This record gives sequence, C-alpha cells and structure tokens, in this order.
Amino acid sequence: MDKRFAIFDMDGTLVDSMSYWRNLASEFLQSKGIPEVSPTVSERIRPMTMTESASLFIEEYGLNGTAESVAAEMNAMMDEHYHKDIPLKAGVASYLDALHLRGVTMCVASATAEDLMDACLTRLGVAHYFSFLLSCETTGVGKSRPDVYFEAAKRLGTQPEDIAVFEDALYAANTSKQAGFYTIAVRDDSNQPHWETLISLADEKILDWQTAAQTL
Repeated sequence: MDKRFAIFDMDGTLVDSMSYWRNLASEFLQSKGIPEVSPTVSERIRPMTMTESASLFIEEYGLNGTAESVAAEMNAMMDEHYHKDIPLKAGVASYLDALHLRGVTMCVASATAEDLMDACLTRLGVAHYFSFLLSCETTGVGKSRPDVYFEAAKRLGTQPEDIAVFEDALYAANTSKQAGFYTIAVRDDSNQPHWETLISLADEKILDWQTAAQTL
C-alpha cells in the first residue's frame, strides 16, 4: 500500500464484530425467554433492518412493545458490546502503527454510529491513529452509494485516486472501486462465500493484518 491517505471500514475490517451482529437475534430473544430462533425467522431477517426484524419478532413471538422500542433494546445490546467486549482484529494495531510511521493520514468510514466507533476504538487503544470518524448516518446513505467515501475524501483534502479504502464487504468494496478509490479487500469469516469475487475487483488483498504489517 503506497497511498498517503487511507479510509478504513470498522466492522469486519478493524474489529471482529460480525459474529456479534450474527448472534444478536438469538441473544435478544433468549433475554426474553425464547430459547432459539427458528430457521425460518433467521432466514427472513437476513435482509431486514433492525426495526423490520423487531416487527417480525413481535409478530412471531408475541413480544410486548412497538417495533421501535424492541429495535432500541436490540441496539442497546450491541452498544454494550461495542463498549465492553468487541475485540480488535489481530495485527491491526501493528498495521496502523506502521502506516502512521510512514506518514499516512487515516480515517474511519463505517455504517456504525460515530459515538460507538469512538467508544470502541478508544477502548481498544487505536482511536488516536485516525484524523476523524465518519458514519453513514452522517451522510444519510449506506455504502451502496459512495457518499461516505466522497465526504471522507473531502475531509482528507485529497482525491479518490490518492486514497486506499480498506473493506471486507463485497458491496462496499465494489462501491469504493467504482468511485475511483484504490480498494483493498480485507479477509473476514463473514466474507468467505464471496472472497474470490471480492479479491477479483480489489487492487490488493489482506489475508491477515500481522503479515500485512510485516510486509509494509
């Protein structure tokens, strides 16, 4: 990676949080005395928003409350994980330190809310590497569109071709690439089914951060 600027995704890229998201439905329903999520419900919630999932849980399991209040409870569970136990991926700190020593200016652009990013990355001891944290909530659209990347580039004061974007999600990496950013695919358990497609569109790949840090 020879760029002077870098944009990092957070979930699945810097931190090992995807398993927490995958297990959220089960964790929440167990807290309500429901021992397991049925396979049918698990499949149906896959493409849903948090509020849509909450509405389905109310319908299927007779939970009290509105879709909004149930979604708020689920979000609170994830908030706690960000504050307490979501770990940094192995080797990330070494990689960030190596880029910092080379004078690379870095930021984070994520679907996660900025206050949660700050709490999590501060707890993990790496927040100081980043000039700013930017959420898709701020730009008003997810990474199926390049708005968050363009806003990050604007704040970094440079052009897409001068910036490396680190992503683990196929759709986000494709958006980044199509928008003209140098795109680096980051391996994660969650992207194994489409890893070959992901690396075929990316400019570089990272299999693990520790090895990548040693080869910078």
